[in-house]
Formats: sequence, structure tokens, C-alpha cells
Amino acid sequence: MRKKMFMLAVLFLGAGVFLFAEESAETLAFSLDMVWLFIGAILVFIMQAGFALVETGLTRAKNATNITMKNVMDFCFGAIVYWAIGWGFMYGDDAAGLIGVSQFFNGPMAVDMEAGAFYKSWFFQVVFAATAATIVSGAMAERTQFKSYLIYTCFISAFIYPISGHWVWGGGWLAELGFHDFAGSTVVHSVGGWAALMGAAVVGPRLGKYIKGADGRISIKAFPGHNIPYAALGVLLLFFGWFGFNGASTGVATVGEGGIWSGLAIARVAVTTCLAASAGAIAALIFSWRWFKKPDASMTLNGLLAGLVGITAPCAVVSPGASIIIGLIAGVLVVLSVEFIDKVLKIDDPVGASSVHLSCGIWGTLAVGIWGNAPESGVTGLLHGGGFTQLGIQIVGILAVGAWAAIISLVLFLIIKAITGLRVNPKTELVGLDLSEHKAEAYAGFQIFSNT
Repeated sequence: MRKKMFMLAVLFLGAGVFLFAEESAETLAFSLDMVWLFIGAILVFIMQAGFALVETGLTRAKNATNITMKNVMDFCFGAIVYWAIGWGFMYGDDAAGLIGVSQFFNGPMAVDMEAGAFYKSWFFQVVFAATAATIVSGAMAERTQFKSYLIYTCFISAFIYPISGHWVWGGGWLAELGFHDFAGSTVVHSVGGWAALMGAAVVGPRLGKYIKGADGRISIKAFPGHNIPYAALGVLLLFFGWFGFNGASTGVATVGEGGIWSGLAIARVAVTTCLAASAGAIAALIFSWRWFKKPDASMTLNGLLAGLVGITAPCAVVSPGASIIIGLIAGVLVVLSVEFIDKVLKIDDPVGASSVHLSCGIWGTLAVGIWGNAPESGVTGLLHGGGFTQLGIQIVGILAVGAWAAIISLVLFLIIKAITGLRVNPKTELVGLDLSEHKAEAYAGFQIFSNT
């Protein structure tokens, strides 16, 4: 009898240890995933500082305070509206594959364990929303009213970005179709790029940018950035933060059988991200050197960003060799795009935001359909025997998201222009937005000479 009781006790104890170990393993895995997402979100948050420095460095000193303020406040306003509205549109219960329809206000306000999924993901997602919004700042720099900027940055974070994001990342119709955008070449960068291009077109060029001569020809005046070291530091911060932007998009840190959604993909993503960015900078340096007869600093810096944007969609499904090719093409593309937008379209984009984020965002999304090689995750590109299927799906996604972002952004900017005004008056622009809008110089005590 005692022997039977002893054996029964051992059996129950063993079962308890097994169940405890299994539960502990699951808890540990959840904790590791949570910490990785948190670290990734912090890295992406640092990119706000990178954008602020890039935009400040590539524009004139008299507008440095204004640009810094915009990059601070677009996150602060964006975080509130994304919590209140944007999250629900993006990740709420799906309605016909087009839009989320739940978790507005009351969903995220819950404090019980059912809100765990929200707490686990929201911080990582809000820094992505802020990135899409802040792209617009540089393209419309030096002539946009501060209050108008705050209006449209709220609208982008609450409505434009989340709805197209739902199509791809929230279980919407593009996700069902098989569209692949791992970390946001289209969802984040092309959306921000389209809004930037529409905004720059509606607000118009800076005074003195395009001058029509007596013969009818238009001469284009360059406004050099006032602090290239700022811009370079900003690009390096963006490069640093991008390892979280791409790497933490795995969503997990633990190793499993999730293909590109496993912790095993983090190392691959880091390698392809690093190589593409480096290749983009090299390509832009060499190409601009040949074109402009000088190793152009701003083009080289934008080339590095171009490589990063280009690899954002395919980073988890391409090889290191393919990532270098993607980066090289992005580096050349950004130079061509800057010249085309400036000299052909006559749209004044002071920092080249539209070229970096829109042109290279489209390119990176197409690259998935060309070099993608992750059949276990349903992605097989043209060069790996997948035919034109994936490439065709990528094109559909580019066109759909592009139409949405471009049309809604254009309407938004036109409404703001008609109701509150979008552009500062000529006197304000000539004096500089720092003194005119904020009554605060970025470099107090220094004499700033304007070249307009």
C-alpha cells in the first residue's frame, strides 16, 4: 500500500513539474518576445531624432527651431490620435477587408488581461505611425504654417496611415491577396512619401527657388543645407534605429517554426539591412560623383537612406547578395528621382524626402516580387521560379496604397489650404520661421545671413 501511495505521489509530482516547466517556458518565451518588441520600439523611436537632425541639417539655419519643433510635436500629437483612433482603424475587427471597426478609446483603455495584446504591440506600432507622419515634414520645410502642420500630421496618424496599414498588416484585403511588405516599404515609407509629394506640390516652392527669366526659361536655385554634420549624424541615427525598424518586425525573439516570423529571422534581417544601406550609399556616391563631378554629401547620405527604405519590404525574404543589388539600384534611383522631381516636375522638396521614401519604397516593394525566396512563408519571386505572380501582387498593392495615400493627402492639403491656410506669408518666409512663428532663434547670438 505504501509503495502504491509513493508511486502515485511521484506521478503527481512529476506531472506538476512537467506542467510547471511547460508553463514557465511559455511565460519565458512571451517575456522575451515582449522585451524584443520593446527594444525594437526604442530603436525606432530614436529615428525621430535622426529625422530631426537630417531635416535641420539639409535646410537653412533660420528655420532650424521650426523643424525641430515639428519633429517633436508630430510624435506627441500622433501618439494621442493613434491611440484614440488610428489603432482601431488599423487593428480593430476587420470590416470587408477595408478597415478596422473596434478598439477605439474603450478597447485600449481596458486594464484587464484581455488588453494584453494591445499593450504588447501598441508602443511598437505607434513609432511606425510617427515615422510615416514625420516624412512629410522635410518635404514641406521652410514655408509651411506650424498650426497647419499639426493638423495634417494628426490626420495622417489617425486615418491615412492606419487604413492602408489595415489592408496589409491588419488582416485586410491585400494581406489576403498575398501582398508582402515585411517592415513597411509601402505601408510606412510610400504612404509618407506620397503625402510628402502632395504636400510639397500644394504648398508650392520656396521663394526664389524657380526663377523665370526674360527669355521664359526657368533657372533653379539651390539652397544648400546649413549643417551637413547634423545631417550625417541624423542619417547614422536612422541607420542605427533601422535595425529595430526591420529586425523587431519579426514580432518575436524566440525561435520557432514561423519562417520569417521567427526569432531566427532577426539575424538575416540585420545582415540584409546593413548590406543594402551600405550599397545604397556607395552607389549614390559614385553615381552623383560622375554626374555632378563631385562626391556630393547630401546625395550620398540620401543614398544610404534609399538603401534602407528599399530593403525594408524584402529584408526577411532575400539573400545578402540580393540585398546588395537592391541597395545599389536604390542608391542610383534616389539621385535620378531627386533630379526628376526638382527639375522636371518643379516640385520643391528641400531634403529629398519624396525621392527617398516614395521612389525607393516602391522599388523595395517590387524587389520582393523579383528576389523574394521564402516559399515556407508564401513568397517566391520571379528569379526563384515564382513567375510573375508575386510581382503582380506587389504591383497591385503599390497602386492601391499609392492611390489611397496620394488622393486623400491631396484632398487634405487642399482643404487645409482653403480653410486655415497652409503657407506662411512671404515676409515670414524671408525672415525665417524660427523668429516669425516661434520667436526663438536656433543659434542665438550668431548672425544668420539668408541667401534669399
